[in-house]
Amino acid sequence: MERLYTIPLRKEFSKAPNYKRTSRAIKAIRDFIKKHMKNENVKIGKHLNLEMWKHGRKNPPPRIKVKAVEEKIKEKDKEISYIIVELPHIKIEPLKKEKKKAKEEKKEEIIETRAEEHKSGEEQEKKDVLQHEIHKETQPDMRIKPQKQKIKEKPMIIGRTSKK
Repeated sequence: MERLYTIPLRKEFSKAPNYKRTSRAIKAIRDFIKKHMKNENVKIGKHLNLEMWKHGRKNPPPRIKVKAVEEKIKEKDKEISYIIVELPHIKIEPLKKEKKKAKEEKKEEIIETRAEEHKSGEEQEKKDVLQHEIHKETQPDMRIKPQKQKIKEKPMIIGRTSKK
């Protein structure tokens, strides 16, 4: 089910202090959709959220047009429905569980490749250490004194002088 609404927000956010106005407007959108679509699960879309916060937390728009779409997900033996609220010109894509599974598979692949890189990195370090030891044995022992680092002094900052 898909519906278009123009939600009046000024009356609601005027009740809140200046610094909470946009937050109150977001809550008003949720309450409006809960009341009119008769569903407790309301998800606010990314673009709608950005539009609401466009002028900061003190100055939300006085009214906004939205599109509310009801989506249903089958979870085991239950069917969960929720409402996605977005701007009218934005296409709404339903949430899918397949994306989560794909993300988990990608994480496993990344972990495996990192493990392989780590092993190859350890092998390279071993080779470097062995080459360094061989190089030390072939060269005569020269002891080099560590050079002292020159410390640059910071210029002193003089406080304000009062002019009389």
